[in-house]
Amino acid sequence: MDTNRMEAFSDGVLAIVITIMVLKLEMPKQVSLEAIRGTYPIFLSYILSYVYIAIYWTNHHHLLSMLNVVSGSILWKNLLWLFWMSLIPMATEWIGINPFEELPTLIYGIILFMCSISYIILQSGVIKINGKDSKISKSIGKDLKGKFCIVAYLISILFAMYYPIVSYIIYIIVALVWVVPDKRLEEIS
Repeated sequence: MDTNRMEAFSDGVLAIVITIMVLKLEMPKQVSLEAIRGTYPIFLSYILSYVYIAIYWTNHHHLLSMLNVVSGSILWKNLLWLFWMSLIPMATEWIGINPFEELPTLIYGIILFMCSISYIILQSGVIKINGKDSKISKSIGKDLKGKFCIVAYLISILFAMYYPIVSYIIYIIVALVWVVPDKRLEEIS
């Protein structure tokens, strides 16, 4: 199988994830600044999650451009990643409704951590198919950026139960690190 079908399916799932998130946004019931202030936590959680999905979507596109053929193993690794991505709307709504509460912040961090882990598993599968001497393998290298994010998510998970604000700061820092598509893949795709 070529990569087009897997990429189209992944794009569809991510489009649905974003659609679910935007459908959870509610307009203020009244026309006042006070009413708008009451909705800002939900809107901010939406923005953060939207940025994460956009980051993954762009990097996923570049990653799949490195593949000529999709194996069963790659399909399952991609589905694992999509599973964790599909949980983002639930966590987004939860942190939006309960800003700075420990448990929602923790669950959001765990989901982001698992999205990262499953993406690295997918990336490793693509590297394995292409070989250790391939352009992608050389380009990804030791993946310090990816490893930094995993450590950052682990730290955010620890802070979530005591200082949720620190976790949110870490989530924003990680997003800022990845806001520009992965140049290592962009240059060779």
